[in-house]
Amino acid sequence: MTATPEVQPGSTLGIVGGGQLGRMIALAAANYGLKVHVFAPDDDSPAFDVCAMRTVAAYDDVEALTRFAAGVDVVTYEFENIPAAAAEALAAKAPLRPNAGALATTQDRLAEKTFINDLGIETAPFRIVDTPDDLVRALDAIGRPAILKTRRFGYDGKGQRMIRAEGDVDAAAILAEFDGAPCILEGFVPFEAEISVVAARGPDGAFAAYEPCANEHRDHILAVTRVPAPGIAPQTEAAAIGMARRIAEALDYVGVLAVEMFLVPQGDGPARVVVNEIAPRVHNSGHWTIEGAITSQFAQHVRAVCGWPLGDPARVGGMAVEMHNLIGDEVSDWAGLLAQSSAHLHLYGKGEARPGRKMGHVTRLLPKT
Repeated sequence: MTATPEVQPGSTLGIVGGGQLGRMIALAAANYGLKVHVFAPDDDSPAFDVCAMRTVAAYDDVEALTRFAAGVDVVTYEFENIPAAAAEALAAKAPLRPNAGALATTQDRLAEKTFINDLGIETAPFRIVDTPDDLVRALDAIGRPAILKTRRFGYDGKGQRMIRAEGDVDAAAILAEFDGAPCILEGFVPFEAEISVVAARGPDGAFAAYEPCANEHRDHILAVTRVPAPGIAPQTEAAAIGMARRIAEALDYVGVLAVEMFLVPQGDGPARVVVNEIAPRVHNSGHWTIEGAITSQFAQHVRAVCGWPLGDPARVGGMAVEMHNLIGDEVSDWAGLLAQSSAHLHLYGKGEARPGRKMGHVTRLLPKT
């Protein structure tokens, strides 16, 4: 006889963060009969449109976070830049899934890459950079081209700068662009493709992974995801999923995470997998699963954090899937997309379509080839 989970239909799921990821988690939770309480600082947050309860307060408002967590049965989050004190306040009142340790590890690129290397998993070479002399020494060790990044709070190409192979390097001027933020220098990886593995782990250690998807970026923002990843060898797929599982287990992770990876060519053999970074949450490259998989990443995340059995991550009917982000003004073609019988349109309820802002996505299931 299966034990009754602590969180049941009718319980309340707390979500920290009110963007499109929180919105889609809330929609999935509603399908399971859960109430959703969203905590976010902006009163026009997209997730507020689809939740039962809301708290509008800053992420560092410990008193408001404590009240919020005391009124829900389990807490999750849609983005990783939650202050440590906030995570502690949440965890003191309700189960926090993923846990605060996973959050802390993935918030800092130095801690994250050190953690991954300690598991015996390859990343780009890296060095700490706090001063101009550090940058000079790091470049001498790693070589050029290389990428200088802030250790925290960077995403979609923000908080990073390419240092190219040619030209002089003014270390002091480069670091001045980062306003004193602690940085890390990463060596350039000569990859042939970027993939990600989106996977879930439950409180009981159950693990389920979607097959690797191929990601195409434009201006540092994910533009297109394709499943299955073209040309990926079975050995490479197995290695990538195995790495994601080792990472999830080492973090004692509960919920959905994404591990972004590079495929590095190895002559005539299968590509080598190099891990780029971990996203401790549902992920843009997993949006294809809403129509394209038996269990969407959002439903899977709800199942995992509630302690319920994980769903089947297989593709629907074995069909190929493409997901296109609608960025900025691309969303203005919503009516044309609705007129396409093959297009599954998702709009995030955001107001202004600013350049670089993710406004929605469209997914297409393609005939088998």
